[in-house]
Amino acid sequence: MNICENATVQEFHIVAFSNSGNMTCIIFIGFLFIYLLAVVGNVLFASLVSAMPQLHTPMYFFLWNLSIVDVTYISAIFPNLLSITLASNKKISFPGCITQLYFFIFCVDEEILILTCMAYDRYVAICSPLYYPLVMSKKMCTIMAALSLLTSTLNSLMFTFLTYSLSFCPSSEINHFFCEIRALMSLSNSDTASREMVLFIEDICLVFCTFLFIMFSYVFIISSVLKIRSTKGRFKAFSSCTSHLTTVILFYGPILFLYIKPKSVYSKTQDGIISLLYVAVVPMLNPFVYTLRNKEFFGALKNMARIHGYNILCSIRHS
Repeated sequence: MNICENATVQEFHIVAFSNSGNMTCIIFIGFLFIYLLAVVGNVLFASLVSAMPQLHTPMYFFLWNLSIVDVTYISAIFPNLLSITLASNKKISFPGCITQLYFFIFCVDEEILILTCMAYDRYVAICSPLYYPLVMSKKMCTIMAALSLLTSTLNSLMFTFLTYSLSFCPSSEINHFFCEIRALMSLSNSDTASREMVLFIEDICLVFCTFLFIMFSYVFIISSVLKIRSTKGRFKAFSSCTSHLTTVILFYGPILFLYIKPKSVYSKTQDGIISLLYVAVVPMLNPFVYTLRNKEFFGALKNMARIHGYNILCSIRHS
């Protein structure tokens, strides 16, 4: 807890990457490349899924939601990060910081819950294939997505309010590249013990418990896959899960390390680099992870291209 007089704050100073010197332009170009690739990739993926009826399945429904969350996620942080990286002005207003915090928590929670829904989808598809159309109906998928959205909204509102009600010193420097909740709590001159306890409990319930659920799902999935007699059948069943499992490891790994580790091992530089993995790298890689070597996706894409090509050819002939 910081001690200061006149504990009011109108703005924060984000100091991450502020002393990069000659590397500033390189860092800016790198961040810009990551941001553009993530936004274009996810928007294109979501658009293709919406346009191709063959991909209107539960798994692609959740992937569509994941793409929208990834675009929102990285867009809540990276435009401001690009601005402070290139410009000399490292300031972010208090309302702007609180807004960024809200979207950050909302998107992290939403991504966690969507990945959990996708794990359940794969579990039902492989372990109970006969019941799959009944269990993962359009109505059930919509309910799962709506509950994820509601939970994320309420949780982010709660932590945004808890942070908004804190007092800060007039000159506050955030040792991070965005308004991260732990970084903000460390700047406050209020007693944050109760809030940190709530945050820890939330980390256990939302992050750790969902991760355990996903891992247990894959224990049953692997057990069912190993019972398949043909090698081709085993490969086909497990290949439908590898993309999801890759994203889970890339996303959960940094979060579990950052938010469940003790304060005694805090490192500004290390935490900033690790945070970039789930804030930037995962949203950038997701469209590629779920499309590369995906025969279903490319098959649907070829069919759509064939239909559009045929329609264009017919319109040319009639004209």
